[in-house]
Amino acid sequence: MDVLNLASQRLLLPLITADDVAAIVDGRRLPGWAEDFPAEGDREIAGFLARTGMPSGPDAAFGPRLVVERDSGLTVGSVGFHGPPENGRVEVGYGLVESHRGRGYATEAVRTTVRFALDHPAVTEVVASVDVGNAASVRVLQKNGFRFRSRTDSEELYVLPGRS
Repeated sequence: MDVLNLASQRLLLPLITADDVAAIVDGRRLPGWAEDFPAEGDREIAGFLARTGMPSGPDAAFGPRLVVERDSGLTVGSVGFHGPPENGRVEVGYGLVESHRGRGYATEAVRTTVRFALDHPAVTEVVASVDVGNAASVRVLQKNGFRFRSRTDSEELYVLPGRS
C-alpha cells in the first residue's frame, strides 16, 4: 500500500500539500477543485497547518488528505487523522462539500483511511468525534464498524477497536 497516496475504487486520497494549504489560506482556487471546495472544515485544517507546519517523516502519513473523485478528478473534500498514533489511538476526521454528498464518498474515504491506520503496527484503536445531531456523519461511522462510546453536550465519540 502506498501510504502517501491512498486510493479506493472511486477515490484518490493524496496527502494535502503545502501548495494546497497556501491556496486555501489565501482564498485562491486551484484547478481541479469542486465549485464549493474548500468547505469550512477544510479552511480550518489549512489554517491549523499554516500555523503549525506540515507533518513530515513517518508522521506525514497520518496527516490530512484530499478526497478526489477518480472519474472527474475533482477535489470534493478531505479526510485524515488529527495526528500520529498516541498510545495506540488515532482520531479520524472527514468532510465533503455539499455538492458531492449522498454518494457514499465519505464512507469510502473513511473506510480506506481506517484500513491504512489499522494496518499500522502502532495503531490499536481509531476514534471519531461527531457533532451531536449530525446523523449523516454517524451513519458514515456506523457503516465502517464504529460504535458509540460517549457523549458531551456538543459531541459524541465513536470508537473502532483494532487489534489488542
